[in-house]
Amino acid sequence: MTTLSPTHQLYQLAAEKKSAEVTDWSARISWVIGLLVLIAFVYWLMRQGWKWRGSLQSGLSDLATTPDGFADGEKLLTLTGRYHASTTAGQWLDRIVAHGLGTRSRVELTLTEQGLGVVRPGATDFFVPAADLRGARTDKALAGKVLPEGGLLVITWALGDQLIDSGFRSGHSAEHAAWVDAVNGLTSTHLTSTTEGTAR
Repeated sequence: MTTLSPTHQLYQLAAEKKSAEVTDWSARISWVIGLLVLIAFVYWLMRQGWKWRGSLQSGLSDLATTPDGFADGEKLLTLTGRYHASTTAGQWLDRIVAHGLGTRSRVELTLTEQGLGVVRPGATDFFVPAADLRGARTDKALAGKVLPEGGLLVITWALGDQLIDSGFRSGHSAEHAAWVDAVNGLTSTHLTSTTEGTAR
């Protein structure tokens, strides 16, 4: 049996060793460009869907503006947190995008006897008169956003003939229960006043 010297063994290993494959940059660049085009196309489709939904909802009544002196009135409650979305009442996936209601943002809520003031830095502010409030509850999902149980404060209100659920999240979710009680109390007060007025 022939034994190779260490030198010959090294030569043999070097000869058997394959050179590393050369990277095919053109193929990689093509894949990257294709992926970017696909992402841009999906983004464009999403924007078109958003615009289409907005055009379908163009018949919604205009949002109410905050009345003069609202900020100076007695505040029942205030809240700082996030505005998540608005949907058709009772249909948690039917997002409303008209009038900027589809834009997520930071929010500052103020509740008074006059109604609900919604201030959204970087998005459209709006006001819900007390007579248009229909109730409040805690929930965990709205417009595809799912949170822990009770993680959302959902306020139901009327915009013309359309009932809307708007979802908010306080920085301290323990505040949600107080808001539910206050909004429902204000709603029942106005419903009672309206009923008594009609009876007279």
